[in-house]
Amino acid sequence: MSELKRSGLDCTILFYNPNIHPQHEYLLRKQENMRYADKLGMPFIDVDYDTDQWFARVRGLENEPERGARCTVCFDTRFERSALYAVEHGFRVFTSSLGISRWKDMEQITWCGMRAAARHEDLRYWTLNWRKGGGSQRMIEIAKTERFYQQEYCGCVYSLRDTNRARRAAGRGKIRFGARFYSPRS
Repeated sequence: MSELKRSGLDCTILFYNPNIHPQHEYLLRKQENMRYADKLGMPFIDVDYDTDQWFARVRGLENEPERGARCTVCFDTRFERSALYAVEHGFRVFTSSLGISRWKDMEQITWCGMRAAARHEDLRYWTLNWRKGGGSQRMIEIAKTERFYQQEYCGCVYSLRDTNRARRAAGRGKIRFGARFYSPRS
């Protein structure tokens, strides 16, 4: 958000994440996005938390690994809704912050965004690689300065399950929602 604001582009933030579970985690993440958008003076659009559609789309992919087919379907679901919103409200370009995470497959994200844009005439997906030029490090610096909530898993219930399994195997406790925040010293 800060880079978009700094660029002078006229942007609107769209929050559509029916994949995030449980709802408490969803609300934490949404509130952090709303808070920062408000601080930057950027319009924030909250699209419905339609978990039923998300679960229907990923049915049968519950045991896919991170970055696998389930993630592709998840990205497709979210990008298709974002593209539709863009078209319905006169936007010609949309992009995503998903690619800033080193845990995500940039090519997978890019193809999903481009596929969603291709469904609509005169809509383009901006394929900017937010990681380049120190983008990931800048994100961490901002997270520390803003004391953002520190997400410990992708967001979906299956990622939560798999992350907790890995943590147990490593002798660590389960994820505690709303417990970790970035700090200037972390």
